[in-house]
Amino acid sequence: MDLAAWILASASVLAALAGPITAGHALLTKQEPQVATAWITVCLLFPLAGALFYYTFGINRVRTRARKLRAEGQTAPGPAPSAAAHTPAVGPEYTEQVRISGAVTGRPLQHGNRIQTLHNGEQAFPSMLEAIDTAQHSVYLSTYIFGTKSSGRQFIRALAAAHRRGVDVRVLIDGVGDLYAWPRASRLLRRAGVPTARFLPPRLVPPQLSINLRNHRKLLIVDGQRGFTGGMNLSERLLLGGDHAHRVADTHFLIDGPVVAQMEQVFLEDWAFTTGEPQGPSAPGQPHDGGALCRIITDGPNEDLDRLMMTLIGALSAAREEVWLVTPYFLPMRSLMTALEAAALRGVEVNVLLPERNNLPFVHWATRHMLGELIHWGVQVYYQPPPFAHSKLFVVDRRYAQVGSSNMDPRSLRLNFELNAEIYDPVLAGEIATECQRIRARSRRVSRSELAQRTPAERLRDAVCWLASPYL
Repeated sequence: MDLAAWILASASVLAALAGPITAGHALLTKQEPQVATAWITVCLLFPLAGALFYYTFGINRVRTRARKLRAEGQTAPGPAPSAAAHTPAVGPEYTEQVRISGAVTGRPLQHGNRIQTLHNGEQAFPSMLEAIDTAQHSVYLSTYIFGTKSSGRQFIRALAAAHRRGVDVRVLIDGVGDLYAWPRASRLLRRAGVPTARFLPPRLVPPQLSINLRNHRKLLIVDGQRGFTGGMNLSERLLLGGDHAHRVADTHFLIDGPVVAQMEQVFLEDWAFTTGEPQGPSAPGQPHDGGALCRIITDGPNEDLDRLMMTLIGALSAAREEVWLVTPYFLPMRSLMTALEAAALRGVEVNVLLPERNNLPFVHWATRHMLGELIHWGVQVYYQPPPFAHSKLFVVDRRYAQVGSSNMDPRSLRLNFELNAEIYDPVLAGEIATECQRIRARSRRVSRSELAQRTPAERLRDAVCWLASPYL
């Protein structure tokens, strides 16, 4: 047999084996039967193309790499194995949720946290810049999008100035989110001398194939005591008083207290994952008298998978009066849909507030396909008027809240690295619920008749987008 014939025969054997091998990998590693079935079908029907597609998008390399780093001791120290021993005394109305979240996250509740709500860039950006300007020891910033227009340049100058005066400054930008702005923020920051890293940046040499797994967390931690988190990227669009054609309304939160140490720990783990540089967290911040009980919940395609979903379902199962859910992208998985519907059937007032005009039309269309079922079982759905509403808020019975970066869609709950702060505090939870009421007052309720009036073409479009919802 000559060389050409040998190569052809070898290629034929590889082509014949590629489909079954990748299909077997999907069968053994995927957690949901629908996902496993889809990958197995693609790999068997299109052995070469399907195997290549699966190798590129279907293998979770993040979990493997995270485990390797932990085994090598390169990540920051993890949370305590059991949160129960550190749980402060709480009222009986919180007992179920405290138990669920503690078991799921492994992180203890922290008392004495002051929390301030910041609306849009007009309130959030000056407060964040002031924190950077007054930092004495450390500034850690993680964001999905870092714009490089006027507001972004202000942050770059502030970070560079802090670095020059000896503050430990580190900036982590998602590798795909970094591409949203030109010139890229990572390049400008490095030019200014600021230590900067990109999370899983897409590249061909050496190949970086985890392009579907994004770091969506929004964190700014200053001196281990003050932390900012919520839905805001660093973008000019967040300034509603500006002249940007696509303005975005959003909510951020300033947290001052011991729970900020958990936020810092998450950042340092992400930094170690990205750069390989280990670093222990700062000492916990000082508690404030009368502050809120808080805990950080992380979610992502590593060992954190489904933690956020379980805490949300636990909170919904404990709801007795009202639930407020504000999100820009609403494609809940079946378990979350069932929890929302079950709460409504128990007599709980369940309110879901969505943007009337979405920046991702195909997500809006997919959502339209499944809203009818929720409305049928008593969930109240409202559309907020423009500008595009990007806030992520979750409140139960005006006493428990979650705020942070996570949307209610498969991308956030299965693919992205997210961070939420859970808050046990009737004062702040009541304030967030009152803000949700104000949003509802200027919104319009979606009815079953409105959905029924869609044309056949619109129904087909919505259904096709819904079918693709696990990948949107």
